Amino acid sequence: MPAMLPVPDSAAPRLAGVLGSSMSAVRGIPNELGLPSATAVVVVLIDGLGAANIRARAGHARFLASRMAKRDVIRTVFPSTTAAAIATFTTGRSPGEHGLVGYRVLDAANDRLVNQLNGWDAGMRPETWQRVPTLFETMRDAGIPSYAIGAARYSDSGFTHAVLRGAEYRPAASVADRFAEADRILATGERAVIYLYAPELDQAAHAHGWESDTWLGRLESLDGELAAFERRMPRGVGLLVTADHGVIDVPAHRHVFLDDRPELLERVRHVGGEPRCIALYAEPGLEASARIALAERWREVEGHRSWVLSRDEAIRSGLYGEVAGDVRDRIGDVIIAARAGIAYYDRREPGRQAEAMIGQHGSLSDEETRVPLIRGGVFGRD
Repeated sequence: MPAMLPVPDSAAPRLAGVLGSSMSAVRGIPNELGLPSATAVVVVLIDGLGAANIRARAGHARFLASRMAKRDVIRTVFPSTTAAAIATFTTGRSPGEHGLVGYRVLDAANDRLVNQLNGWDAGMRPETWQRVPTLFETMRDAGIPSYAIGAARYSDSGFTHAVLRGAEYRPAASVADRFAEADRILATGERAVIYLYAPELDQAAHAHGWESDTWLGRLESLDGELAAFERRMPRGVGLLVTADHGVIDVPAHRHVFLDDRPELLERVRHVGGEPRCIALYAEPGLEASARIALAERWREVEGHRSWVLSRDEAIRSGLYGEVAGDVRDRIGDVIIAARAGIAYYDRREPGRQAEAMIGQHGSLSDEETRVPLIRGGVFGRD
């Protein structure tokens, strides 16, 4: 049996409820988060900023840290990775429902792994692969304007079409430019929901680590922009600040190479997922008993430092939420989610640039799954 999984409070707020509650607040109706009525709502999603990251660097994030009480922490999805989490944020549905169940997942029809952030093509159409309506589409149908503010390079990406459809995309280069664009939208007086995306911290963490001076500098800058933005927001506007996942640093000496144990990769056709949450896909036609045996072999070797689950175990445990029939095969036959501060790599990969990443996420630790939900403006705590 796998090591006991962390069991968060099922009644606690989740990332899935943030955008839908924002829409309800603009409509002035009760909502999951208990938000009061607002003339407009701005939701800032900071990629890679966990609750533990804020607490550990509170002196560099005075606005965020001063607003984040114990009750202002929520849970993201499993795996704790951007594609799955942002899709849940914008649809209000679990990864098993919307279909983006990881970073690199199996496209069984084409016998390939597909990157859920930048691997979109004719074989993985955003309109169908992400299989549920977005909350932006729901807002559009309800007559509520919605906007997504982010970098220009994301404006026409496959991922944007998958998870932001229904919103009007407003490109803006820097963090300051994005808040200025939000100012312009608020100045119109529209009863709108505005989503503002900030990837800079995640990018710095991957390249330099979240404990680096580079990361700290970006945190201080973003914290200052948030504080200034809240001060100048019109009365009656609500502000929420959240994240898709947290991050931990994994130095090179903590890398674990899958190809060191070739016997554990027998009858494995694809190695997907990401370094903190590996998904093994067995060869087509491999009998059920052999798939179970594969999970058991991995558990014997890695169970002391990772959660090792078969697909059925992962689904039964509710890690992916409700899982649609056409999503099931996208989940690995065996899931290996790191408990210790390690990251898994496969040196047989043609490109090994990922091994240079320091900041990591994807697994089930509190550092990766507990994210802020900080309230400001008309949503501010007394």
